[in-house]
Amino acid sequence: MTKRQDMTNSQLGAMIANTSTPPPTTRVDLAERPGETRKQREVRVREARILSVAREQVLEGGYLGLNMDRIASEIEYSKGTIYQHFRNKEEILLALTNDALDTRLRMFEAAAGHVAPTRVRLATVGAAAEAFVEQFPYHFKVEQIVRAASIWEKTSPERRRLMESCERRCMATVVRIVHDALAAGELTLDDRVQPEEVVFGLWSIYLGAQIIAHTSHALNEIGIESAVSSLRTNQSMMLDGYRWAPMSDDYDYPFHMDRVKQQCFRHEQFAPR
Repeated sequence: MTKRQDMTNSQLGAMIANTSTPPPTTRVDLAERPGETRKQREVRVREARILSVAREQVLEGGYLGLNMDRIASEIEYSKGTIYQHFRNKEEILLALTNDALDTRLRMFEAAAGHVAPTRVRLATVGAAAEAFVEQFPYHFKVEQIVRAASIWEKTSPERRRLMESCERRCMATVVRIVHDALAAGELTLDDRVQPEEVVFGLWSIYLGAQIIAHTSHALNEIGIESAVSSLRTNQSMMLDGYRWAPMSDDYDYPFHMDRVKQQCFRHEQFAPR
């Protein structure tokens, strides 16, 4: 049986048209915003400049490369001014993580808006998740670092809530697809299984695979030639087990995911604002 590969060019074009290109990571938005006072604008622009410089330091030297004195020197402000915005470098790290999570959320929402059977929409979100890690690998690593208790405990409750809110919105985007599948009759769940548990299972496989791929150097030695391919296989078997249509025998999900990653989730479309 020939697997379907039926995402049309017009559908791809619609997805691409709906993914606006944000400014590059080092660009600071100097434009006035409606209802913004001059002082508010100055604070916003100064904070954006701090994060722009900090992002470059983190990309170059990791967590240990983040230095408050160097940031102050590069933006030509006193270190005291930096501390007015961020009480420590862990707070800056969490702010950068929140930027990255916002990027992933925008990618998920763009993917979920694809008009297709629900499992194909879910695969599109999976492609977005893969593209996020591949195109912004350090942001994924920073997200894991900031969860360490020694760093997390030094950050403010406000920024923690922002991170947690973004995570909930990402998961809610996927949960809605599961509910849509149930409503469309493309998926039937046992009374003991909730839609959120399906999403938790998928997320566990994804996150575990990505963490192992980023930290282990022995995958080839145990027979795993491609972490992404293995990830897709395990998630597909899980969804086939739930009998979520179209089944993997009937639809070429790897082809679909590779295609949308190349055409709809390019780096310049979703670089952190």
